[in-house]
Amino acid sequence: MEPSGTIRVILAKPGLDGHDRGVKLVARALRDAGIDVVYTGLHQSPEQIVDTAVREHAAAIGLSVLSGAHMTQFARVVELLRERGAGHVVVFGGGVIPEEDIPALQRMGVAQVFTPGAHMNEIVEWVSAKVPASP
Repeated sequence: MEPSGTIRVILAKPGLDGHDRGVKLVARALRDAGIDVVYTGLHQSPEQIVDTAVREHAAAIGLSVLSGAHMTQFARVVELLRERGAGHVVVFGGGVIPEEDIPALQRMGVAQVFTPGAHMNEIVEWVSAKVPASP
């Protein structure tokens, strides 16, 4: 486990998305800000993502979805976290997500959604302010 005071974030591409340039840019920006990032890679199932988050003692999961499956992918990750007793893990995400879907995602437990055009500084500042450091 990382030293005390470090924020640990899992970044993941659930489902069939095959484009990960954006999530890699986010990973780099978070790392440059001193945040510990584990990027799980492409084509991850919600079960794999949650398993990684629990195993890595992550404080947050950031999901990147471009495929249009954001409602089901985010919902399943949140559901699995609760089932595993890890409901405290902050879930946020981004990608091609219609503005009208954001309130429903927030009601299901997604803390923040970043849409195309979000600045890296905005994401880094939000994670730094809203995600607790590891014990």
